[in-house]
Amino acid sequence: MDLESLLISRDSALVGVLRPALEKISVNLQVCPEIQPGSDLLIKRKFDAVIIDCDDLQHGVELLRGLRQTQSNAKSVSFAVLNGKTTTQQAFQFGANFVLQKPLTPLHASRCFNAALNFMVRERRRYFRHPLDMQLRIILPHNQEMTATATNLSEGGMAVRVLGKLPKDAKMEFRFTLPETNISLELKGEVAWLDGTGHAGIRFVEVPQSSQYQLDHWLTERLQEEIPAPLQGYAQLP
Repeated sequence: MDLESLLISRDSALVGVLRPALEKISVNLQVCPEIQPGSDLLIKRKFDAVIIDCDDLQHGVELLRGLRQTQSNAKSVSFAVLNGKTTTQQAFQFGANFVLQKPLTPLHASRCFNAALNFMVRERRRYFRHPLDMQLRIILPHNQEMTATATNLSEGGMAVRVLGKLPKDAKMEFRFTLPETNISLELKGEVAWLDGTGHAGIRFVEVPQSSQYQLDHWLTERLQEEIPAPLQGYAQLP
């Protein structure tokens, strides 16, 4: 499972510098030469890194400024490619995490991406969902109890399959043991979505610090099993 990046630019020379620099650190590059298709992709898909040719692509700066408003990529690591029109300070004010200046050399590109790699892996870990088949207990209001099966688990929530109805606007307690461990967690959460077929998304709302650490550590180990070896050192907990 490589990291995924999107470059929005029609500059073939820029692509020629960026692609090999990203391949060296196991980051796939998708190129979109136009603003509107690029904007559509940012709405539909999640990318670990977004690179925008701000000065040589019409409305590139506006796309950078709007990136933090997208649901999928609001926290993706963003790179602004500049060519004399936009200042570095402005790029940071518009939401860029890193700045690349044209003409871009392979050395500069490699240094910038190496510096950004840890942030990309942390972002991947933040939204990483591990598929599983885990039994759990749900403590409902008034001490009612039901069982369910978690089908995936992340830092901030889980998807569950349940027989019965979950209350939409109430906190519930979720008790489970992390697979292949003896670590039992008790977290409070609420329903984020229901699909009417017994599947629901749960958002964690109260997680003890020790439980959050155990959950993050467990997920990091699962993530390390999937990412390429060159990235594994970057996936450690901060």
